[in-house]
Amino acid sequence: MLDDKDIQKLIEVFATREEVATKQDLEELKEDFRNLQTSVDAYAKKADTYFQEMVMLTHKVDRLEKWIQEIAEKVGIKLEY
Repeated sequence: MLDDKDIQKLIEVFATREEVATKQDLEELKEDFRNLQTSVDAYAKKADTYFQEMVMLTHKVDRLEKWIQEIAEKVGIKLEY
């Protein structure tokens, strides 16, 4: 026959009803994960757009620097930087 000590040991080893995840808990976890995925996707899209704009801006600046160098050569000014 089990005494109180044995029952206490069993309680420590096995999960109680409060510790077991229910179907509702799993559904809430899935919904939270979906929301997190949506947020990450939105951020990734914004980051991708930003990086594309930076590449375009870099090309624009490079083009302007090239024009300035060409104008300086034609006018006879030596540019140093």
